[in-house]
Amino acid sequence: MACWMYEGMLMFGVVFIAGYLFGTLSQTRNALDNRHPLQAFVFVVFAVYFVWFWAKGQTLAMKTWHIRVVDTNGQPITQQRALLRYLLSWMWFLPPLAASWMLGVSATKGAFLTLAWVVIWAILARFHPQRQFWHDAWAGTRLITSITPPKAKPSASAKAVVSRST
Repeated sequence: MACWMYEGMLMFGVVFIAGYLFGTLSQTRNALDNRHPLQAFVFVVFAVYFVWFWAKGQTLAMKTWHIRVVDTNGQPITQQRALLRYLLSWMWFLPPLAASWMLGVSATKGAFLTLAWVVIWAILARFHPQRQFWHDAWAGTRLITSITPPKAKPSASAKAVVSRST
């Protein structure tokens, strides 16, 4: 979840740049104008970001936390599987957003509803046999730890051979 929070901070920058680009290209002067096209644009920008990095194995935040996304066989995922994972990952947010919209709740209540759902969705991973998030199970992906071993330091005899030969 710490990686998830870090990813959220990185996404703030992505949203900022995407919003600026959309506003510039569409000549939008008010943030409420073209709201739905802006949301669709940001959705696509997020898709490009996540699909690109997941197909390569990890996002910037995942690199920091030594996490890699792979398929169920431990192989790198394809862009199609990464796109499926992206679409299914919206399970973190779509149920409370849809409930907030249908119930007509205020933004504050909607935020609390979303926070409660995120906690519930995270806890539901405990009920999966491999304790992975359900969107990963449905997408045929899983998260693994990917700590690369440190480079071996040359032994003292190897250093002596190198220094004699130079």
